[in-house]
Amino acid sequence: MIPVVFKRLAHGEGLQLPAYESEDAAGMDLSAAVPADDEVILAPGARALIPTGLAIELPRGFEAQIRPRSGLALHQGVTVLNSPGTVDADYRGEIGVILINFGTNPFVVRRGARIAQLVVCPVERVALIAGDRLTPSVRGSSGFGSTGRSSEEG
Repeated sequence: MIPVVFKRLAHGEGLQLPAYESEDAAGMDLSAAVPADDEVILAPGARALIPTGLAIELPRGFEAQIRPRSGLALHQGVTVLNSPGTVDADYRGEIGVILINFGTNPFVVRRGARIAQLVVCPVERVALIAGDRLTPSVRGSSGFGSTGRSSEEG
């Protein structure tokens, strides 16, 4: 396991820390750190930045990805807008989650609600090298559906 230092912010006190919910889970659930006497109501089509009350210190060469929770997406139509969101290794501020409601009903975010997943991944850095041409490939410059949209297409 890779150690990641975290800091719980004052408005995150009492919330469950992110944890893996099964032995082979890739992500840890993030909880909403909205005030206990308040809530965020996302109307259909609305988005909001939800605080988590958590800041982390990732090792160099890693990123944290903020990803949607599949159950929220399936059952309520709520997802992470900039998915996956990236937390860089040199960022020390609070992790925030941009939720959007693509559902047909308002969605209420209350304190402690599990709203997203945090996945820590290694990152490779590259050096861009200018060139006059790229090595040819079978696919070439075809994109955006060029390999087909379903298994029924030939």
